[in-house]
Amino acid sequence: MPLALLALAVGAFGIGTTEFVIMGLLPQIAADYGVTIPTAGLLVTGYALGVVVGAPLLTVLGTKVSRKRMLMLLMGLFVLGNLLSALAPNFGMMLTGRVVASLAHGSFFGIGSVVAAELVAPEKKAGAIATMFTGLTVANIVGVPLGTFIGQAVGWRTTFAIVAALGVIGLLGISKLVPAVPRPEGARLRGELKAFRNPQVLLAMAMTVLGFGGVFAAVTYIAPMMTHAAGYSDGAVTWLLVLFGVGMFLGNLLGGRFADRALMPLLYATLGGLAVVLALFTVTAHHKVLAAITLLLVGALGFATVPPLQKRVLDQAHGAPTLASAVNIGAFNLGNALAAWLGGMVIAAGFGYTSPNWVGAVLAAAALLLAFWSAALERRTPAKDAGGVEGEAVAVEALTVTAPAAPAPVHH
Repeated sequence: MPLALLALAVGAFGIGTTEFVIMGLLPQIAADYGVTIPTAGLLVTGYALGVVVGAPLLTVLGTKVSRKRMLMLLMGLFVLGNLLSALAPNFGMMLTGRVVASLAHGSFFGIGSVVAAELVAPEKKAGAIATMFTGLTVANIVGVPLGTFIGQAVGWRTTFAIVAALGVIGLLGISKLVPAVPRPEGARLRGELKAFRNPQVLLAMAMTVLGFGGVFAAVTYIAPMMTHAAGYSDGAVTWLLVLFGVGMFLGNLLGGRFADRALMPLLYATLGGLAVVLALFTVTAHHKVLAAITLLLVGALGFATVPPLQKRVLDQAHGAPTLASAVNIGAFNLGNALAAWLGGMVIAAGFGYTSPNWVGAVLAAAALLLAFWSAALERRTPAKDAGGVEGEAVAVEALTVTAPAAPAPVHH
């Protein structure tokens, strides 16, 4: 595997870390700025909404410049956003920094996947893309817990400064190691937009919003939930996030292995299981051991939905997958934003720190109903090519493994 993949993996590691580490630092940030936990949750929502806007917008703009230059610009934007967060004198500036960093998220994974696939021989494309996304997986097992520990021990600003430094390393690596890749030829926005005329594409994205949103309704407020309800110390949040990251890793493996074999049955099982586990979390969150086990299951079931949902979008928009894939990354984060906002609302209404779990259970159940609806519609109406761009074979293969990116809260 070429060293250029390492540079892409470093970028993915930084993006994954900054997206998820905020959840373990919400109490410290809220206390520092003198705001409530639900208000601090806006930092999650703002990030997610930034991905929703940035993924399609910057993907379209990226067709005007070379892919290498676009990746460098995206990492520069990421560095700027994290520096703003680290230095923010008030909550408003902190929120601005989160949004700026988030704009790079979706496009980096979309364009980076295509570049990774082009760096190797055709028979090694899947391995190259997987290598890049190793950065995202490792971020949730190592980067997020370590960032949480550093934030709690030294200060949360230090965490964001370190993440910004990681972005600089990724930027330099891309500059030195990634070869000049010409900008894509023949991409037509009108052809890409045709994919959104297919009801199955829209249903798949709605499942993405609701299903992944169910995970983040609970996980956004995991720090106060585990410390107030389960009775863990602040320091224990670090290893609890490791546990959640392990669940994500295992779930992603499960989803990736079975999505090609039985996509819709896998969605039925994972979304149904997620709804049940989140409902149980309202009870198990009051017991240390059961809370930890449930958190692992939430991570596993939640991220087992990622490969089949992404593949579902690509299958239904196979003639024009690039923009649809980027928008679906935004859909993951739209779900994060919606769920985090709803979770903050029920906490602010006085229902307690475990109440977001009920919100997540309802969202996951709604996604399951959409899955049944989509399957029924497909049985009645054979899938049709959504139309699109010629020469997208590389993008199809590359983006098939694109993971969501990431997460966040809105505020009331």
